[in-house]
Amino acid sequence: MDRPSTTPFAYQAVYRYLVELIAASPAQPEQKLPSLRQLAQRLGVSVSTTKYAYALLEDEGRIVARPKFGYFIKAAPAPPLESDTPSLLDQAFAHARTPGMMALSSDAPAMLLSLENPLLMIERELTRQYTRAPSPPYLPFGEPELRGALAERYTQSAERYWQADQVYIGSDLHSVLNLALNALDLAGTVALVESPCSWAVLRQLEAANIRVIEMPLGADGRFDLAAFKERLKCEPIRLAVLSSTVNMPHGSRMPAEDKQQICQWLAERSIWLFENDTYGELYFNAQPPRYRDFADPQRLLVFSTFEKVIGAEAPFGYLLCREHGARWRELFLARGFRLSPIRQKAIARLFTTKRIDPHLKALRAQLIARMNEMNALLQAQGNGLWEILVPQGGATFWLKATRPVDMRQVFDQLLARHIVIAPGELFSRQGLWPHHLRLSYTLDWSKDVAQAIRQLADAIRHSP
Repeated sequence: MDRPSTTPFAYQAVYRYLVELIAASPAQPEQKLPSLRQLAQRLGVSVSTTKYAYALLEDEGRIVARPKFGYFIKAAPAPPLESDTPSLLDQAFAHARTPGMMALSSDAPAMLLSLENPLLMIERELTRQYTRAPSPPYLPFGEPELRGALAERYTQSAERYWQADQVYIGSDLHSVLNLALNALDLAGTVALVESPCSWAVLRQLEAANIRVIEMPLGADGRFDLAAFKERLKCEPIRLAVLSSTVNMPHGSRMPAEDKQQICQWLAERSIWLFENDTYGELYFNAQPPRYRDFADPQRLLVFSTFEKVIGAEAPFGYLLCREHGARWRELFLARGFRLSPIRQKAIARLFTTKRIDPHLKALRAQLIARMNEMNALLQAQGNGLWEILVPQGGATFWLKATRPVDMRQVFDQLLARHIVIAPGELFSRQGLWPHHLRLSYTLDWSKDVAQAIRQLADAIRHSP
């Protein structure tokens, strides 16, 4: 397995260091943290590793980025009047990153096969090639070579094409989604999402004060199209967030004819389509049509991240959008992303040399092998406790208990056994999946995964 030369999970060590640093800091508003480079030198890791750890903390609301000034500890809110118990999501995050825990809740495909070592090797070669900086250190929209590589990869035909100046790269997925909602003036509006939906997407919409309408997916990966159309008629929906290939975390695939019909309805109402391409390359069979193949190109935004297929050394998020170029440039300039040009050039080389393609083929093969292994364990240990939806891509199973089970209680029981699960309620804001959970198969398989599944079955069996 390709890993950085520091430690297999260097960002986790940096994350824990920062958590302890924040906890030990004096109680004062927004205390400044070390810069990315200072922390990298202090801990002996790469700048991108420290950036990834900072991004995790920013995503959790512990710190805040001040453009051109750095990172600051976020002022702690006043404690709630009745309870200061962390949210379920905060608990799942914290415990999943605690040493000694079996994180059945994780969703990190590149854990099985990363490109981090090749990426760092290319970066070293580029550093030797460019004895001086190959480009200005401040590229607010992203490295031109990487933007061009992405535009080329997403171009499919003379009708469906992209240019480099329609691609924007940010420090992480959280940041580019935040900018997207601001650039298109969507804060405070209404969004329609597939459900179950990524908790990261839900939280970003919530932070923008967007009212979310959830459309549940059936076991076949389809919406009730009549209900979908009715929602579009009755609600002032301004954007829809939908998965490009495999519906995550559901693991199913929307039929092409349904995608075409949905895109027609969205276009008729000038509704923005945000296509989530985070798992677009991780569909297990021949690539199916995406929403973007049918969407109105003037109301289309595609977003993704390199992290899922390359690894933690490539945490950058990116988006593609044809419209409102001036507004994108204004916001990206104001945000002031300072991303390593060499690291971005190295990622670009993975694409321009086509090295990414055999890697993706091998990664999908690893995911399928581990998915089948986990499926066999679930079949052997389930004994009628759960319904298994075999995923068509991605890195997780979506399980449903065959009887009403409080998955939060199961979560609490398993924590005592050093196991972390992701209850279904994390993937809905409307309580749609109380008896479900997301289960990862991108794990450290040197551990006793079978024993963890037996304990999961035991917790569900004895849950009231």
